[in-house]
Amino acid sequence: MYSELNRDSIAALVADFYGDIRRDSVLAPVFDGAIGDNWEPHLARMVDFWCSVMLKSAEFKGNVYGKHMQLQGVEAEHFRRWLGLFESHVTGRFAPADADALLAAARRIAASLQYGFFGRVEVA
Repeated sequence: MYSELNRDSIAALVADFYGDIRRDSVLAPVFDGAIGDNWEPHLARMVDFWCSVMLKSAEFKGNVYGKHMQLQGVEAEHFRRWLGLFESHVTGRFAPADADALLAAARRIAASLQYGFFGRVEVA
């Protein structure tokens, strides 16, 4: 049974996904360095962000690109891991059309950030 794409299912996705990020040996140091002990506010912003992207809720206010460009030490492997984890959390949780839409949005965001960091897309 697939989850309907709504605020509750996005909140569950965000909680599970970022739980894995916090345990990931490659991603955790980057995220912990940027977020520190402020995970709860970050998770709430990510729910607002994904609701804005997927549900057109317009709840998120912020500069995603500018905020990420401040990070130090970001490498292509970080994008590979992030996208792989995201795909594993989305696939099977949502109906294929919704999962595809979430993955397409994640890949667009990743591509934009990669252009900022590397001047090209390293990971598609």
